[in-house]
Amino acid sequence: MSQQTINIKNKRATFDYELLETFTAGIVLTGTEIKSIRLGKASLVDTFCMLEKGEMWVRNMNISEYFYGSYNNHAARRDRKLLLNKKELKKIERMVKETGYTIVPTRLFLNDRGLAKLNIAVARGKKQYDKRQSLREKDDKRQMDRAMKH
Repeated sequence: MSQQTINIKNKRATFDYELLETFTAGIVLTGTEIKSIRLGKASLVDTFCMLEKGEMWVRNMNISEYFYGSYNNHAARRDRKLLLNKKELKKIERMVKETGYTIVPTRLFLNDRGLAKLNIAVARGKKQYDKRQSLREKDDKRQMDRAMKH
């Protein structure tokens, strides 16, 4: 059985935030949700994570309804629980208590066993001038690549 690689990235995360530390978490999903993810019908736009009662939740993640799902289909933007061990949860909780830190999902993928995993990062929001600097670096890199080709 050949399985295409599912790799859904949150491109805004690296632009809007400075990523400090990343973690890989499992996601609690229903049957129709994993089928939609395997078809690549998911999006991390405007998605965020929250710690609530010692549990990590991902909010606003869009997983499109499964086409063949009938009446047992899922809600596209429901809250989904993330699976992390206690040590990781405590570490994230300590980091997030500091002002200005947040938890952002960076990448949704299927591991080699076919399980959906979500890379999350503890991040600090970038200021407007940091974003301009990022764009400048990206533009300079593109210019250098063009010069190398010619």
